[in-house]
Amino acid sequence: MQSSRMPLSVWFWGAYLVTTQTPGQSALQFQRQLGLKRYETAFQMLRKLRAGLVRPERDAIGDQYPVEVDEAFVGGRTKGEGRGVHHKAIVVGAIEVRPRKTPVKGARRAFYAGRLRLRIVPDREAKSLTTFVRENVAKGAVVRTDGWTGYDDLKAMGYVHQPLAINGDPERIEAHLPMIHIAFSNLKTWLLGTHHGVSHRHLQAYLNEFVFRFNRRFYPMTAFNSALGLAAHAVAPTYKKFYSGDWMHPAT
Repeated sequence: MQSSRMPLSVWFWGAYLVTTQTPGQSALQFQRQLGLKRYETAFQMLRKLRAGLVRPERDAIGDQYPVEVDEAFVGGRTKGEGRGVHHKAIVVGAIEVRPRKTPVKGARRAFYAGRLRLRIVPDREAKSLTTFVRENVAKGAVVRTDGWTGYDDLKAMGYVHQPLAINGDPERIEAHLPMIHIAFSNLKTWLLGTHHGVSHRHLQAYLNEFVFRFNRRFYPMTAFNSALGLAAHAVAPTYKKFYSGDWMHPAT
């Protein structure tokens, strides 16, 4: 916001829309809501706001609750390049599984999703996956994964590892990894519905926004106040850095 020609009231209104609107805001919607003349201005404002949605000193999750960890392919299909060829991004996620304190009428489960973390990784190798777990999940936590060998080192790293071979079985997914799969499904629906897909280059920024809103979904006004506090200390990308490719989105 510093040195911006945009009135501070517009920045505040923009931060409110980004943090409290459940489906989020596309740049076109953002432009219309704020009454901006140029689409590029709305696009750049959204980029700067998203840069302030990651808390640098965020806590590790799973210190009190079990954590589900899994990966998903995010992106569109690639046609004409042969069977099995795609350019989808690999996103790894971790989510707490918290018990409900009181029964909720109509609820299918006696637990609900707690805090979420999402990150793009270059591959499904052990180094990429275990680094993500180590940086986001409290040591000693119960970690539930599928049977992929990339998670085999978690026990030696001090986690209570509970793997289970899923093999695409919906019943096993529901029994062992229901929350992270719901989070991935909601993420993909949001990206396609609100943003009509995003480029891999900027996907991490959208993951950050999704995580920020998801973790504060029960307290929308707290989300707004939190965004303002984080933005005061965040370093936002300049136009030149953002479009040159030098800007690296912070990761959750």
